[in-house]
Amino acid sequence: MTNERTTMPTPKLAGFYPVLATQDVAASRDFYTRYLGFEVTFEADWYVSLRRPDAPQYELALLDHAHPTLPEHHRVALRGGLLLNFEVGDVDAEHHRLVTEAGLPEALPLRTEEFGQRHFIIAAPDGVLIDVITVVPPSEEYAARYTNA
Repeated sequence: MTNERTTMPTPKLAGFYPVLATQDVAASRDFYTRYLGFEVTFEADWYVSLRRPDAPQYELALLDHAHPTLPEHHRVALRGGLLLNFEVGDVDAEHHRLVTEAGLPEALPLRTEEFGQRHFIIAAPDGVLIDVITVVPPSEEYAARYTNA
């Protein structure tokens, strides 16, 4: 028996986006549109599709966790365990906007990491963690770990 990996042919990807199962679709919609710059492209009381107008390839959808389009044994609201990264040009300005001005509570305060990020984390109403990041030069130790891929 060999330990070779074979790659199966895959179809051309026409789209890819996360769908968050949430207890309160409207509150989640309001959070992502008000604070993170998304706009609504489709809305029903049980499902909202969002995209960034400045980068329409970035989409996000919100789904009522109890909706029958989900298999019955998976109809649970998301409560933690998911982290969405938002890379921005100036994390300090975003921290000021979201934490200082808007008053959103920090789950992790603004800090610089040796692995090459300056970031802070806030939580969305559905329990999803939002990690707002600016890439910075990593320490020498971590710089050696990056590949050229």
